[in-house]
Amino acid sequence: MNNVNIKKDYDAIIIGAGVIGSAIGFELSKKGWKTLNVDRNPTSGYGSTAASCAIIRVHYSTFDGCALAYEGYHYWKNWENYLEFSDEKGLAKFIECGCMIYQTDTNQYLEKVIGRAEELHIPFEYWDPSQIKSKLPIVDTHKYAPVKLPKDKNFGTHAGDDLQGAIFFPTAGYINDPQLSAHNLQRAAEYKGGKFLFNSSVTEIIKKNGRASGVKLSDGTEIRSSVVINVAGPHSMKINRMADVEKNMNIKTKALKVEVSHVKPPEGFDYEKKAFVVSDSDIGCYSRPETGNHILIGSEDPECDERIFVDPDDWDDNFTDQWNTQLYRQAQRYPDLPLSSNIKGVVSLYDVSDDWIPIYDKSDLPGFYMAIGSSGNQYKNAPIAGVMMANLVEKCEAGHNHDQDPLSLHLKYIDRTIDIGFYSRNRKINAESSMSVLG
Repeated sequence: MNNVNIKKDYDAIIIGAGVIGSAIGFELSKKGWKTLNVDRNPTSGYGSTAASCAIIRVHYSTFDGCALAYEGYHYWKNWENYLEFSDEKGLAKFIECGCMIYQTDTNQYLEKVIGRAEELHIPFEYWDPSQIKSKLPIVDTHKYAPVKLPKDKNFGTHAGDDLQGAIFFPTAGYINDPQLSAHNLQRAAEYKGGKFLFNSSVTEIIKKNGRASGVKLSDGTEIRSSVVINVAGPHSMKINRMADVEKNMNIKTKALKVEVSHVKPPEGFDYEKKAFVVSDSDIGCYSRPETGNHILIGSEDPECDERIFVDPDDWDDNFTDQWNTQLYRQAQRYPDLPLSSNIKGVVSLYDVSDDWIPIYDKSDLPGFYMAIGSSGNQYKNAPIAGVMMANLVEKCEAGHNHDQDPLSLHLKYIDRTIDIGFYSRNRKINAESSMSVLG
């Protein structure tokens, strides 16, 4: 439980108790490891996990990304059975409303996404503009690209052409309470013997005989372990610098300020019950239904938007003009969307890598591992990321050289195998990445 019976020696210390850190603690505990998750927050999932839109999607342009996402979907679908434990706070719920992605020039009309879905037998449907309007009567299907800022004189104009259409994936949706999902994993890990230490900041990675051997906390406490795993979210870059491993990594991470707008839908339309997750690169936004008949709107990071990278310990958590930018862009698609001045939503930090694909890997320091750069597009993969990292750590600690001979992981639900080396810290920038929250 919280800060109870914390020992001085563990098999693995996991820095971070967000949804991925808690999943790693759960998976290693199931293997019989004595684990300790350390987090600066008061409980699990209070960092970037709590700010996540918690979208569960299965579409990607790469095989490994798509396969991992489809595998992850099955864990959420079978959440209670996976946990093998009932949280006293209840269980997070998977709202399987589906996900629609508009076909645009920006995403090459989803040619690669469709190909991957066919390859992995992921169900999907083609929707033309008339079908889109029948599903979402509030929609305007005109082309508005390229994405613009509201101050652009051509903002909101179109040439009269409709979008080509969209692809709808029924095996998609969102989790109603992302913070609760991390708490579910915490309780499941504790049931298997895992420990959690909150309100505690790591200030040093302890080394001995050329390998990680524990952590030092801000109150001076030293906790020993032969394995340390960095799952610190937006603070991951600082933890890597403590371990002195960042300089030799080809792919690095940074903390990015993000804003999500929380608004009412057009009057008379039950968005919560009748809508679904939408990815719209024509206007540069993604959205999903939210409890209480609201819409969550986020940016797909078009080129015209400023990216604000910050020090995760010293940044401005106030809303900016980005909130209104996202609202006005969405109003192009939903012409009757109320243009409220009542600013609600989330301002938070994402932990992003140079190519927006996460790093699930060992490091140059023996015993020090990383599950980082995951914010924005990896929430859905948390359970399978826990499985993958637990296997990676176990096999590397048994002597396997993952750098020279990358490990693979068999995905039990979809019966496919992926190359974990895809997520290497030393990979080249992945040219297939959208370089955005879409991964």
